[in-house]
Amino acid sequence: MTTTTPTPVSMITPNPAADEERRRALRRMRTLAVSLLVFAAVVYVATLDQDGFLGFVNAGAEASMVGAIADWFAVTALFKHPLGLPIPHTALIPRRKDELGRGLEEFVGENFLQEQIIRDRVAAATISLRVGRWLAEPAHARRAVDEVADVAVIALNRVRDEHVEGLIRDALVPRFHDEPIAPLLGGLLEETVRDDLHHGLVDLGLTEMHRWLVENPDTVAEVLGERAPWWTPPRLNDAVTSRVHRELVRWVEDIRDDPRHHARQALDSMLSQLAQDLLHDPDTQERTERFKDRLLDHPQVLASSVSLWNALRRTLQTSLTDPDGAVRQRLLQEVSRFAERLLADETLRERLDGLAADATVFGVERYGAEVTTVITHTIERWDGKEAARRIELHVGRDLQFIRINGTIVGGLVGVLIHTVSVLVH
Repeated sequence: MTTTTPTPVSMITPNPAADEERRRALRRMRTLAVSLLVFAAVVYVATLDQDGFLGFVNAGAEASMVGAIADWFAVTALFKHPLGLPIPHTALIPRRKDELGRGLEEFVGENFLQEQIIRDRVAAATISLRVGRWLAEPAHARRAVDEVADVAVIALNRVRDEHVEGLIRDALVPRFHDEPIAPLLGGLLEETVRDDLHHGLVDLGLTEMHRWLVENPDTVAEVLGERAPWWTPPRLNDAVTSRVHRELVRWVEDIRDDPRHHARQALDSMLSQLAQDLLHDPDTQERTERFKDRLLDHPQVLASSVSLWNALRRTLQTSLTDPDGAVRQRLLQEVSRFAERLLADETLRERLDGLAADATVFGVERYGAEVTTVITHTIERWDGKEAARRIELHVGRDLQFIRINGTIVGGLVGVLIHTVSVLVH
């Protein structure tokens, strides 16, 4: 198996203006370092073979030149061959950039992507407190809601009918086919009857039925008249239908006003029995499952589901695009309440910060190696000489202080050594 070496590529200059400013700063520092070296050389020549005080000056100037040249060589050797001579162990960055990249990768992984360090930094960042303070500003809360609304509208626009059809047909319908519905309906109905939750619905139905019967006597008479024998006299039919209508209204009224009416009790008994059959009777369960399967396989189910989704989507989009719409206003209220709670509840902030730290640690543990590997892969693709130029452009100005310090410290050390020599002799 052969290993393919990445082809060096040119590095893209991200900011030409900033790079030009770095070049000017690097030239100024180089000029200063060279000027100190030239000054030391001039002083050395001017005080050559002098005794006394000038002897100390000459020794300091000599040592300054040595320190300046030595540090110039050290700094230059990082990026290129000094004076263009292929001296061993020079031009370190162009020649060993791949090893430097791997070392940088290991350094970042070992010193920055550690769990405790990440948790400490997340805790120090107080993310939830900052979020609470930011959202507490009405303008910021509205901005957050606007962003969420815009993203939601874009997401809703991207969901097409075929996507909904595929989800229902390939995911939901098979799942509903496999899931027994009779025990679910039985348990739900049993809880409903036990807690009398259906009484409100019964009361509403009886009230609406009574109102309709009172307001539509002609419709009732017409329905009953269609079912009367053809041979009965019309006057008799009218009398019978009128009496039936009155009795029907009175009967519905009695059921509506009497919570203990036998019809209500019969309905409760029927619902209780149905709940038990759905839970325990195999025949009822089988009939319910067959009905469920027929309902799910009916073509209108898919069409109705898509239509329902489209209606819901249009309603949401309309409300989301309206700055004063109900959805946006509700989102704004919830965001404001959440911000208030974040600022007031320290326990909540600690829990949210802990979740943020857990999520960050999980991401680093799972993908940290891939992230740090980017350093190595990127540096391996760089051209060696251009990489050296780019790195020197960013850090070369500060490295010139090494040359300046070498010149000054070398001079001081030279004076010290000359002093010791004079004292010894």
